[in-house]
Amino acid sequence: MEKDNTLAILGGQKTKTTPFGTGKRFGEEELKQLAEALEQNTLFYHFGHKVQQFLSDFNAMYQVPYSVAASSGTAAIHVALGAAGVTVGDEVITSPITDQGTVIGILYQNAIPVFADLEPNSYNLDPKSVEARITPRTKAIVVVHLAGNPCDMDPIMAIAKKYNLKVIEDCAQAYLTTYKGKLVGTIGDYGCFSTNDFKHISTGDGGIVTVNSGLEDDYHRTHAFADKNYRRMGNDLNRTPSSLAPNYRMTELQGAVGIAQLKKLPWICERRNVLGEALNEGLRDLDELTVMKIPADSTCTYWFYMFRMKDGALNCSREQFCEALSAEGIANRMGYIPDVVYMQPMFQNKQAYLGSHFPFDQSDIQYNRGDCPEAENILRTAVQVPISEFYSDEDIQETIAAIRKVVRYYKKH
Repeated sequence: MEKDNTLAILGGQKTKTTPFGTGKRFGEEELKQLAEALEQNTLFYHFGHKVQQFLSDFNAMYQVPYSVAASSGTAAIHVALGAAGVTVGDEVITSPITDQGTVIGILYQNAIPVFADLEPNSYNLDPKSVEARITPRTKAIVVVHLAGNPCDMDPIMAIAKKYNLKVIEDCAQAYLTTYKGKLVGTIGDYGCFSTNDFKHISTGDGGIVTVNSGLEDDYHRTHAFADKNYRRMGNDLNRTPSSLAPNYRMTELQGAVGIAQLKKLPWICERRNVLGEALNEGLRDLDELTVMKIPADSTCTYWFYMFRMKDGALNCSREQFCEALSAEGIANRMGYIPDVVYMQPMFQNKQAYLGSHFPFDQSDIQYNRGDCPEAENILRTAVQVPISEFYSDEDIQETIAAIRKVVRYYKKH
């Protein structure tokens, strides 16, 4: 499979010599929807029809009774937390390898983030670690389906039922991902999606919250929390909120683009699955690496692909490996985020708000190196390569060839 034994970084032939496939994400379909939105003479979601249509199409695709639009994926998680009743003094268990957007809503509700450890090759929450972190103050679990790989939801839901906890799924990177035949985002109490520019589909920014209980009151509460706790349903408007909530409304322009983008989503996810599975299969026999582990009877929609280097298996550092892979023409990065979330200054200094230690001072929680050893090991050993629905099969085969070439060299030298 490899073109040359000598690494490109040492003067050998480069593995990837042609550009990766690219394509246009937006086109005439989006322009048509935007023009119709402007013709409405209103861009407010409650008076126009585009956000309503976007949500209706999404509900049909996901077979859920209710969903609520939001201004971002971060906002969607905050909305779900607010609707779930998370408040001052509560604890919320989540992943230490995630985007900041997962924890912002927890802290804005003045609750305490608690980080559970991860499974080594799925990069998702380890149910045993989740249960070990539960205290009388635990109110919810925010599950992160990282890189489009489904978390092992059956034990998570069993734990939630046992301790009467709410489950919120962070599906920002996991459109049309399935877990044992069920779409992630429909399994927990709420599913949260992002439509920012770095996701499977984009409306620039935006988010969606699925309300999976099927209860109208739950839907109304979730809808209100995204709109200042105003009760805005049909021709009724109640502007006398009984508690605080943010303004996270989606505009008609975002909804219009979303309608067109949603039609492309099945192809996007199917293509990413094919390419990601090819990478997994092409690297699986390398004893020096560990590939992504997908739960049985489930599908990953691979927002990116990440493998791990086994300690001591290669005669190089991860930095050297990544530099050599780049020289072969394959873009890559070390890990996913620089460090686990709990090692960020905000958590180390216990300062969510400037000049204050609230809400951390309402708890005796400590955030220390080693709290989640597997998560820390993942970030220390992982290598990420991008995937795009526009990549060709040849692009992926050349990526595999380049990785195998670098592994083979540093195994021998």
